Amino acid sequence: MSIEDNQVFEDAESRTSLGYSLAPTEASSSHETETSVPSNNVDLVPTSVTAPTLEEGRIEESNLNIAIDTSLSTSTPVEETNSIERGAPGKPVIVQKKLNGYVGFANLPNQWHRKSIRKGFSLNIMVVGESGLGKSTLIETLFNMSLYGPKTPRQPGHELAKTIEIESVTADIEENGVRLHLTVVDTPGFGDFVNNTDSWKTIIDNIDARFDAYLDAENKPNRVVINDDRIHACIYFIQPTGHSLSALDITVLKQLHRKVNIIPVIAKSDMLTDEELLAFKSRILADIAHQGIEIFQPPKYDNDDEETQLENEEIFAKSPFAVVGSSNLVQAKDGRMIRGRSYPWGVIEVDNEEHCDFVKLRQLLIRTHLEELRERTANQLYEQYRTNKLLELGMVQDTSVFMSEGEALSNSARLEQEISLHKMKLAKMESEMKSVFQQKVAEKEQKLKRSEAELFARHHEMKQQLEAQRLELEERKARLEHDRPVEEKKTKKFSLR
Repeated sequence: MSIEDNQVFEDAESRTSLGYSLAPTEASSSHETETSVPSNNVDLVPTSVTAPTLEEGRIEESNLNIAIDTSLSTSTPVEETNSIERGAPGKPVIVQKKLNGYVGFANLPNQWHRKSIRKGFSLNIMVVGESGLGKSTLIETLFNMSLYGPKTPRQPGHELAKTIEIESVTADIEENGVRLHLTVVDTPGFGDFVNNTDSWKTIIDNIDARFDAYLDAENKPNRVVINDDRIHACIYFIQPTGHSLSALDITVLKQLHRKVNIIPVIAKSDMLTDEELLAFKSRILADIAHQGIEIFQPPKYDNDDEETQLENEEIFAKSPFAVVGSSNLVQAKDGRMIRGRSYPWGVIEVDNEEHCDFVKLRQLLIRTHLEELRERTANQLYEQYRTNKLLELGMVQDTSVFMSEGEALSNSARLEQEISLHKMKLAKMESEMKSVFQQKVAEKEQKLKRSEAELFARHHEMKQQLEAQRLELEERKARLEHDRPVEEKKTKKFSLR
């Protein structure tokens, strides 16, 4: 074997260690004789190039430092095998090309990983539920850090707030070089009133305001930096009653499920037995299905392996998640210090899947489906809100840009049809305005007639009262004249003399 052949196989072995396998070609059988073109002797086929994953908070260092030598790829001629697919008339022709050598775009996931590490990530979570269900405790348990300061206990005579308040807590956290900008939006006061009618409007207005701010930032001339304040996930806390969803829960979930990714949880699940939890979960899911409420379900990908599919099924089989939150360390029976709650009858371990669903909730929210939550918020929920908002402002999509050449020739007919439809719409609006005007005029006439009748009745009543007073005065006058004695008054005549 020649020196050039040895160099080729050494390069190939180095690429095999980076995740590429050797694939023999037709020319490989005659590599000893054709030493003038050593680069065509070996084809490099990528086996599995995956982006680094975060599992249990640890980055696989084997996938972080990948340096690919491109010396072979630059000198390797690429053979292209073209296959032409003829589409429908008016559609572009698709040419499929097969590469017989290493190009390098298989390294794009690694480039995206480096960019993500440099840029960092953001996660905005909203927690909705009645007071006393442990919302703040669960958030601190999820991220294993203290986000809220010490809370002062409410005095017995303390007057509750009249409206729902929106409180946001922001923290920049880092784990193994990965930076996360976390924002937790709390809704204190929700469900604490005797009359909770329209108590969810403050929450809906806050979500819409965040969408409006992002839409306004997109429409600005300078879009270099856009802060994503949109809510990526809404953890909805359900009281552990053991019965079913309350009327307030159903109403609020119907208002929220078109705007945020809803993740329902059963708060303080240690108050229920295992049998009660299973029955409670089944009733909650039945109510959600009957009311047509959409909770977060991640998309299924064709290239998911069986292990990933099984893991996703196990996660969503636990929904709604029965959770117990605690950041305090207690001693277990075996002497270990664990996060949990201690009771006279035993210890509830937060990170034990046999005790509660906290681990599955953390996997869904942080470890496995965080990016799916962000993508669904951006690509579905926000786009739907943006479309409706722009339509309300009078902006209409120009569909002519999507027409083919044949369809563009009928623009005049389409324009005439639009003009006729517009005229019909104007005529309908005119008739509706006339009917409304006539109705308003009739209502005004009836109101004026009622006012006129009231004025006449009042005038007649006042006239009768005046007539009665006149008669009374005449009677008193006659009586006074009858009772007065007739006396002639003598007057003195004065003279100047």
